[in-house]
Amino acid sequence: MPSSDTYDIIIAGGGTAGCVIAGRLATADATLNILVVEAGPNTRDDPLHTQPSRYLHHLRPDSTTVKFNVAYLLLQCETYQIERGKPTHGYVGPLKISYGGFYPEVGQEFLNVAAQYDKARGLTDDVNDMFECNKYGRWPKWIDMKTGTRSDVPHHYIYPQSSNENLRILTGYQVKRVIFEGNMATGVEYVPTKRFHPDAKSDTLIAKAKRLIVLSAGTFGSPAILERSGLGSSAVLEKIGVQQLVDLPGVGENYQDHQLILAPYWAADTMHTLDAVAQDNVEEIEKWTEQWKENGTGMLATNGLESGIKIRPFKRDLDIIGPDFRKRWLDYYAHSPDKAVAWMGSMSMLTGERPNVPRAKFFAVGWYLEHPMSIGYLHATSADNVDALADFHPGYLDMPADMALHKWSYKRTREFARRMPSYRGEVAVRHPAFNAIGEAAAGDKQGPVPALAPDINYSPEDEQAIEDYIRQAVATAWHSMGTCGMKKREDGGVVDARLNVYGLEGLKIADMSICPSNVAAVSTYAHFTESVGLELKRWMENTYSTAVVIGEKAAVIIAEELGIPMEDTAVEARPGL
Repeated sequence: MPSSDTYDIIIAGGGTAGCVIAGRLATADATLNILVVEAGPNTRDDPLHTQPSRYLHHLRPDSTTVKFNVAYLLLQCETYQIERGKPTHGYVGPLKISYGGFYPEVGQEFLNVAAQYDKARGLTDDVNDMFECNKYGRWPKWIDMKTGTRSDVPHHYIYPQSSNENLRILTGYQVKRVIFEGNMATGVEYVPTKRFHPDAKSDTLIAKAKRLIVLSAGTFGSPAILERSGLGSSAVLEKIGVQQLVDLPGVGENYQDHQLILAPYWAADTMHTLDAVAQDNVEEIEKWTEQWKENGTGMLATNGLESGIKIRPFKRDLDIIGPDFRKRWLDYYAHSPDKAVAWMGSMSMLTGERPNVPRAKFFAVGWYLEHPMSIGYLHATSADNVDALADFHPGYLDMPADMALHKWSYKRTREFARRMPSYRGEVAVRHPAFNAIGEAAAGDKQGPVPALAPDINYSPEDEQAIEDYIRQAVATAWHSMGTCGMKKREDGGVVDARLNVYGLEGLKIADMSICPSNVAAVSTYAHFTESVGLELKRWMENTYSTAVVIGEKAAVIIAEELGIPMEDTAVEARPGL
């Protein structure tokens, strides 16, 4: 590696948005000299990335992940394979959307229970139509129905550009800081990661940018790079010994996530679940691999998230949730009928700690909060060590309204689980510590209760047990955002509506860190305005599609500013919006 290279554009981070930007710009102008610096490894044709069922591998401690009106652009990125003619879906994009190549029984059982136990909400054939929520349906996924492969951004935006010698991807390197000449960003310092380059010298390398630098290092990475570069609040920068270049107190603040709990249940032995695949059972994986390669079907062609709902409470639900949530409901939800309070759904496997028992089949009915009130922060703790742990407070459960929603969600999802035909009881060690002889007791069961059986009554002691359990079990949904918010600078904003970092030139941010507030969408309807910034109008199952849209919009903005024409592949879809 030379110690210095010069490029037109440097992108710090090869995640979702970063790969979209690099791929789109390289396609639009093959003469652009682009460098992407990515901390992780090359993932091309890696089964752990292309087989949908293997995604939980990336949450293990030994994984390669780092731990800590733009609707037309959404249409442009997707090919919706489930049904033709939907005005809020795209049919020409690189990323394929389907139900996957296998439908485990748990998903259909969940919908059957919904049809009997919760008739008032009803079912839908499109849980992500942008304009409606509070209906149950099968869950679409980023899976190509023809090949059974996961539709990820690298394989559809970056790897097809492998013949373009002007697009350079450096894997196994991390950006330490941005280099400035005055207020102009002119390059980056980056270092090898010991995991992928154990024999490399620890010397800092430099790459220069003639036209632009884009930070796309994510909610954790981008604010840390800014702070190590002298951008942030004086209090944080003084702690780590970095001289302040621009006063941006919003850097690292406003951390948000979807607070997740996946409550596990024993499943009938006859059920199809992903437990063996999740445990890297070689025999099970080999059994399904031939089918997956032949026609893109089978257990490897699904991720186990099969059915669900973006749910809003009715009046009777609000009475159960209680007064801690009342003000939040009136202020934030009551006048927005398209806004869900939580996602709930089924999962055909057990995640996390496994009981030491011979039984091997599990399922979960879980939930996460779509718009938690709790807000956190994260900040760099070292000026030079890119691996130093962040000063991180996620903010989970800081607000009583969030706890109230979690308690209601636990009770509701448990009622669904115990009505499903495959139910054989709760995995007790992963549920609240209820009184063993009380009505709410968790443990092995012979089978489900009738669909119209009465709900469980919880004693005051049970209520406390649920609250204790939630504090122990709540976890990230891997949907982090908000730490470099796009909003007015005086309101703590870090970037403007064209992704420019305030007070600087030649530096943009394009990743989930720019979201000023939480999103609840798989289909995101949003718009950029100078006064508001990025306003996300509708919903999302996870943040992947929002990250794709941010990348698509960033590519459009950058191309406009550089005078590069880009093909608009979604024009035909606009009249339907």
